[in-house]
Amino acid sequence: MPAPRPRQISDIMPKLQNVAQTSQYVVKFQLPVSSLRSYLRRKGVNDRFIADDIGLLCSDAVLPGSALASVDTRGDFQGVIERFAHTRNFTQINLQFYVDNDYKSMKFIEHWMEYITGFNTDVAKDGYHFKLNYPSDYKSNETRIVKFERDYNRFLEYRFVGLFPLSLSSTRVSYQGSQVLKASATFSFDRYICGESNSLARALKNAFNEIFNRGNPARDGFAISENELSKVFNRGNESDNKNTNLQDLYNGSVSQQVSNFNGTNFGFGQYISPGSNIDFG
Repeated sequence: MPAPRPRQISDIMPKLQNVAQTSQYVVKFQLPVSSLRSYLRRKGVNDRFIADDIGLLCSDAVLPGSALASVDTRGDFQGVIERFAHTRNFTQINLQFYVDNDYKSMKFIEHWMEYITGFNTDVAKDGYHFKLNYPSDYKSNETRIVKFERDYNRFLEYRFVGLFPLSLSSTRVSYQGSQVLKASATFSFDRYICGESNSLARALKNAFNEIFNRGNPARDGFAISENELSKVFNRGNESDNKNTNLQDLYNGSVSQQVSNFNGTNFGFGQYISPGSNIDFG
């Protein structure tokens, strides 16, 4: 590596001026298709509020992080201690919400947690107990945090898999100086996906922050249009109609019947005009 050299201010300023800001982001919740949605509707939290409003009321969010758990290995090489990763751990996220005057933002989290712990018995009874629901009924796999810039063209998307509220912090109220009421909640999740992961991004081959539009066929599948499929079938039919004219010859010459395939593309190679002599050695 060469020694550092002085750089002009004009070279440094564009790098320092083009940095991301913290105030451009959006949070979008999408609950699983289960009785959780109908349960929240009975509590006054409708689907439109979950899809449009709760994300706007999220006044403070964090981009998720992760850490690798490792193990030390001794003895493979004399006097050397090696460390290898074996598990990726995902940390929890904390979200803070403005509380609307209908208190729907607090009801959203409160009754989501109530649904997780069971709601089949009367909570006012002395013998109330918890009967937890299945994780597939309360975990969200489509909740997203999108960090974007002012031009709306550059963004970074995080999609959470297995997200659910883990805790709702106590909310302080006071007679001294009225302020906007805020509620803080901690969410747990199984993992997150960095980059777009919807079907459109997969079809455009730029899912998961791919920038070369090549995609991964093993992961995304083969995205092929109907026009391309029709061309493939048409070429196959033309080949089926002409293959009866092709005969296997072992004397080193090519039959005139091969000229029927003139103009048909079968692959790559050098074009040989009809009537040319071919020496197979």
